[in-house]
Formats: sequence, structure tokens, C-alpha cells
Amino acid sequence: MQIRDLPYADPGVPDVRSGTRFLLWLGRNQLGGQVKSLLWGLLLQLSIAGLALAVGLAVQAVVERDGGRLALVGGLLALLGAGIAVGDVMLHRTAVTNWITASARVQQLLSRKTAELGSVLTRRVAAGEVVAVSTSDVEKIGWFVEALSRFAAAALTMVLVCVGLVVYQPTLGLVVAVGVPVLALAVLPLLPRATRRADVQREKAGRATELASDTVAGLRVLRGIGGEELFLGRYRSASQEVRRAAVHSARMWALIAAVQVLLPGLLLVGVLAYGARLALDGRIAVGELVTVYGAVALMLHPLRHFEEIAMAYSFSRPSAKRAARVLALARTTTTTTPTGGHDAATGDLYDPVTGLLAPAGRFTAVVCGDPDAAGRLADRLGGHPTEPGEGHTSVLLGGVPLDELDLDTARAAVLVQDKDPVLLSGTLHELLDVPSSGAVGAEEALAAAQCGDVLDALAQASVDADGDPMRTRITERGRSLSGGQRQRLALARSLVTDPEVLVLDEPTSAVDSHTEARVANGVRELREGRTTVVLASSPLLLDRADRVALVHDDEVVAVGTHRELLGTEPRYRAVVTREAEDEQALEARVLEEKLEAELEGESA
Repeated sequence: MQIRDLPYADPGVPDVRSGTRFLLWLGRNQLGGQVKSLLWGLLLQLSIAGLALAVGLAVQAVVERDGGRLALVGGLLALLGAGIAVGDVMLHRTAVTNWITASARVQQLLSRKTAELGSVLTRRVAAGEVVAVSTSDVEKIGWFVEALSRFAAAALTMVLVCVGLVVYQPTLGLVVAVGVPVLALAVLPLLPRATRRADVQREKAGRATELASDTVAGLRVLRGIGGEELFLGRYRSASQEVRRAAVHSARMWALIAAVQVLLPGLLLVGVLAYGARLALDGRIAVGELVTVYGAVALMLHPLRHFEEIAMAYSFSRPSAKRAARVLALARTTTTTTPTGGHDAATGDLYDPVTGLLAPAGRFTAVVCGDPDAAGRLADRLGGHPTEPGEGHTSVLLGGVPLDELDLDTARAAVLVQDKDPVLLSGTLHELLDVPSSGAVGAEEALAAAQCGDVLDALAQASVDADGDPMRTRITERGRSLSGGQRQRLALARSLVTDPEVLVLDEPTSAVDSHTEARVANGVRELREGRTTVVLASSPLLLDRADRVALVHDDEVVAVGTHRELLGTEPRYRAVVTREAEDEQALEARVLEEKLEAELEGESA
């Protein structure tokens, strides 16, 4: 795989059973790049190790005054230098390629999962964690994947050098062959503690990132209630915890680095002292002593890769675990058997959980006393239950489980607008340039959503001479607009798509009653012949619906028109006319009077 081939045509199906399995899956999927990096790493490491042999041969040639052999050694040194240069350049090239391609694969998988889950993703995973996974965690995962092949090259080089030294000079070679594995494994007892400290640091850093993300998202609200200093203090405290955890972790990694410097140094001193005695006794040649000494000294280079792979794994494992947790989220788990057998995504929308039926081509309003229950119902109608599981039952569209439809088909058939929709930055034209049937134009949608005042405001803010509101840029999340203006622009965007089924969750909660009435009429007229479901409790919206369903305790308990339910259903009347609090206060007063009467009777 080359960088120019990115993005992947198919990033594959990841193994998300654990963070370690996910890392291994990434490594296997880049086997070609790993082999290339391994081979170039071997060329580099063996060329460096070969310098010790060349220098030893050169010293021995000088001692023996052999000019011909010295010339050959000079050629060998030049060849090894070329090997180091080529190996270093190509290893860096292949390693960076492995890093980027692994990171790109993870980002592509995360992007697809985000597109699959939509807004439900942030309901199942904290927004800050999603940000951390898609940024810093991706880099750490790529680091481990690319370091793996370099570590393999270093380990293989050490084995070959030890074997070569045993063959070249058995006496000293055996000392090195025994000492080097000890050096490589000496840090193993320290790794579990270092890993735990790294995990604590990553956990605290993730919490700080989540807090920062949530604070930025709610900055406007914080300013309104004067809570900026409070949240600033919380973030300051969280960042100090991250700093302390980072220092605590760095101390352990510094100890590991010190051990990997101290022990090789002790081995080098021991080999030199023992070799000097052997040379003085005439048991080895001076050139052989120089060769073994140089080989041990140069062994420090591959030993560094043992520390790096341990550090890379310690930092990437929690990152891979978080990424695997996000990637393991499923759209739904379907347990319903198809009953309709329709090929097209049309027909009545039916929720088996609550018994809610939205007839095709009709305007259906749903009243829920619990706003959270209404949000869960809206998610379920769109095929995105908040907590899917083995017991999940899919919503039926025309008798066909929505989960069994192709994702693109399901998305085109049913569109859910959240109660707090997000406006992306860009021009109004770009905002309304969304996949659609083409039957509803931008002007019609804006008119139906009563966006006249919004267009006027955008025209005044336009930098163009003609004051075209469609070319005016909307700031991030539409922060320059009021809540009602953002809500109506989001409604216009939903109307432009013209889906078979449009589900709106409190689409007019931030507008005044006069505008709300006009919006209700506009939506009804524009959506004539299309299935529309509105979750609301406003009488102005409910009065314009063809049928109204009352949902109580996750079950439809009454169906009729708005005026019929007002007269026949007390629970409906309590929600719609806001009588619930008055009734509770009345019951509390009656209970209090009874208790007072009982106490007076006892005292008498």
C-alpha cells in the first residue's frame, strides 16, 4: 500500500474484541508494508553492526602491516556506509508510510462508523472521547503499527550478531550471547507498572479533553449563567491532574531508559576487561577484541527499539481499546422477522415497542409527557435506538424492518430531526445543498419554515454588494443566529431533503406562538401526501395534525384528533394544557389538610 492509494476502497471489517486484537488486525492488514520495513531495517541494522567487524579487521591489518587487506577493508567500509545510508532512508520512508496508512485506515473506519450511527454516536459515547479517538489516539495507534516492524528488525539483528560473535570469537562471543538477552529482558519487570501509569495518564487526559469539549460546546450557556470561572476551575484542576500523572509516568519511563543505558555499559566494561586479559595472554588477537567491543557498543542502537516498542504498546493499547469500543457500536440488533416483503421503502411506519402507527401520507403528531422518552422514540423511529441489544425490535416501514433495509435506503426513506439540530459552518446555499428527491426547492422549504426574517438578517450581514442571503456565511453551529432562527433553518434543510418519512422532535420549541402556527401550516401544506411525524406538545401543532397519539410509559394509550383527546383523555389534557403541576399541587394540599386534621384529632 502506497500513500497515493489512500483512502482505502474497503478498509475491512476490524477485529474489535479487544484493543490488542485491533492492533494485531491492523498489523496483519499491512503485512506487505511491514515486510518492506523489516527488510530495510535489517539492511540498516546489519550494516551498522558490520562496522564493528570492518574496524576490527582494519586494526588487525595495521598490526600485521597488510596493505592489501587494509584496502579491502576500506572497500567494505564504503559498502557498509552505502548500506546504512540506503537502509536509513528507505526504512524511514516505509515506516512513515506504515504509520500514515494505519492512521488513515483507523480514521476511515471511524468516519464510516460515525456516518452509520449519526447523532446517536454521541449519546452512546461522550463527545470528548470521540474527539480523543479521532485525533491523538489515531496517532498512537499508527505509532505502534509502524514501530512493530522496526522492533522485529532490531530483535533479529541482535540474534544474528550474537550468533556471529559466537562463531567469530567463541570465548567472548558466549559472554555477549548470554549478556544481551539479559539486557533485553531486564526491563520487563518494570513494564507493568509503567503501563499502569501510562493508562492512568491517558484516562485523566481523556477526561480533561471531554471536559474541555463540553465546556466549549456550552460556552454560550456558561456565559449566560456566569459559570465560566467555575468550569475554568474544573478544567484547571483536571489539567493539573494530567500533568501530575504525566510526570509520574515519565519517571518510570526514565528509569527504564536509565536501565537500558546502565546495563549495556556494565556489559561493555565487562567484555572489555575480560577481552583485554585474553589479549594480554595471547588467546585472542587485538583485532578480534576491537570487533567484539565495537559489536557490543553498537548493540545499544537495536536495544533502544525494545524500549520504544514497550512504550508504543503501553500508549497505543488504551487508544486501541477506545477505538475498538467505538467501532464495536452497532446500528441495531434486529430480532423482528420481515412481514411485508415490500421492495420499496414506503408504507405505514409502525413501532412495535409503543404500538405507534403513522399512516403513509398523513400528518401524525405524538405527545409524550417525558421529553427523554420522546427523544428515544424519535431515535427508534429513525432506526437508531439509543441502547440496542438482543431484545431490540426494529421499527417497520411498510411491514419491512427498517434494520433490514440497506443503510442508504433507510436513510433516504426516514429522516429524523433532533430537538437540537446542528448547523454546519458555510453559506446558506451550502447548508441547503443536501441529498434530496429534488421535488422541494430551497425557496419553498425556507418559506414553509417561515425563514423570511432569517433571510433578511443574512442579507444585512452579507459582504456582497447584492446582499444575497444564500451566499452569506453562517458561523459555526449558527452561533450568530437566535435559537428560533437556527431551528427554522434546520427545519428548512429537513424539508428540502423530502424523505418518504420525516420525523421532527420539537421543531418549534424556540419560536413564538404566531410563528409556530405559520410553521405548522407551512409544513402541513408542503408535506401533503408524505408521511410526517411530529413529537410535540404545542396545541398549535397538534391541532393541525390528521391524528394525534398519546404515549404514556412507552405505550400508545390514546389516538384521535387534538380536539377529541382534549375532551376524552385527562392525561393528554394535563400534558398539553400544562395541568400536571397544578394537579400535583392540589393533591399535595389535600394530603396536607388530611394530615393536619388527623393530628388535631389525636391531640383532642
